[in-house]
Amino acid sequence: MPTTVLDSRALNRATLARQHLLHRSAQSVPAAVAHLCGLQAQEPQEPFIGLWSRLAGFVPGQLDAALTGRTVVRTHLMRRTVHLVTADDALAWRARHDAMLRQRVLGTYRRELADVDLDEVAAAGRAILADGRPRTMAELVRALEDRWPGPPRRALGELLVAGLVPMAQLPPRGLWQQKAGVRNLPLTTWLARDVDPLPAEEGDPVGRQLLRRYLAAYGPAASADLRAWCGLAGLPAAVKAVGEELVVFRDERGRELLDLPDAPRPDPDTPAPVRFLPAFDNAVLGYHDRSRIIDAPHLGLSVEGHRMVLVDGRTTATWSVRDRRLRISPLRPLTGPEREAVHAEARALVDFLDEGVEHVQLDAEM
Repeated sequence: MPTTVLDSRALNRATLARQHLLHRSAQSVPAAVAHLCGLQAQEPQEPFIGLWSRLAGFVPGQLDAALTGRTVVRTHLMRRTVHLVTADDALAWRARHDAMLRQRVLGTYRRELADVDLDEVAAAGRAILADGRPRTMAELVRALEDRWPGPPRRALGELLVAGLVPMAQLPPRGLWQQKAGVRNLPLTTWLARDVDPLPAEEGDPVGRQLLRRYLAAYGPAASADLRAWCGLAGLPAAVKAVGEELVVFRDERGRELLDLPDAPRPDPDTPAPVRFLPAFDNAVLGYHDRSRIIDAPHLGLSVEGHRMVLVDGRTTATWSVRDRRLRISPLRPLTGPEREAVHAEARALVDFLDEGVEHVQLDAEM
C-alpha cells in the first residue's frame, strides 16, 4: 500500500490541533505546559501570550501560581534555550540534555574554555550554591574568578549556569509584568528532588519519551524536525525502538513523517481562527522544515524575535506594542473578513495585556 502524502495544509491543521491553536483548550497551565513539551521563554513575558492564545479563560495569575508553586520552572533545556517546563519534565529530561548543553556552550567558547577542567568548575559552583542562596550569574563568576582568572566572565558564567549545573531561574523572573534579573539555584534545591539519572536500559528510553511527547504536540514530523526542536543528537535508537508504534506518512517533498496512530489530523479544510503568537513560539521554531506554518520568504522572522499573527493557520502578519498602540503589519493582502477577524482578536489581546493600549493599528499590506 502506498504511503499517504500529507500536503502543507494537512500538516498545518495537524500542528494547530496539537498546539491548541485550532481550538483553545480547557487544560490547566501545568497540563498545557506538559502537553506542549514546554514553552520557549528567554523573553520572560512571552509564555503568557502563548498560553492566552491556547487556553480558554487563561489569566496571568495561573502561570504565576505555577511558577511560585514550583510545578513549572524556567531552565535551560531544548537547544540550550530557556524554556518553561513542568518540574517533572525538567527533572526527567535534564540528564539526557546534559551533553548537548555542555557541547553548545563549548562550541561558543571553545578557545576561551580550552584549559578549564569542567568537572572542577561544576563542583566549585555546586559548593558555592550549597547554602541555598540564589545567585546571579555575575555573583557566581565573582566567586569563581580567583580560581579561574583566564576565561572571560561571560564564558565562565554561561558554562556554569547553562552547561554544567542544572539550574532554575527563580521568581520573580518570569512573573506577570515583573521586570527581574536572573537568580539561579540548582534544580535539585529549588524542587527538593534529584534530577533523574539516565536509565541504563538500551534503546534510549528518555529519547523514546521525548519522541512520543514531541509527536503528540508537533506531529506528524520527520526525525530532522525532532532534532531541530530538542537539539539532541543520537536519537536514531529511540526512533527505531518506537517505530512499530507509529504510523508513517510522507510530505510533498517525499520526506518520511512519523506520527502517533491516534493523534488528531483534522480535515485540511477545517477553518482556523486568527491567533497571535509570542516571540520565538515553538509552533514555528519546533521544526526543521517550517513550511507548514510560515512561507520561505518570511523564515527570518521566526528567529529574529518577531511576534506573529496566524491567519488561516499561517504566518500572515507581525505585531508589536509600542506607545500605547498595538500595531499589526500584514505580510500579504488581507480580505475584508480576515481584517475584521484580526482586529477582533487584537482587541481581545489588548484586554488581556492590560498595558494601557489605546489603539489597534492594522497597517496596509506589504
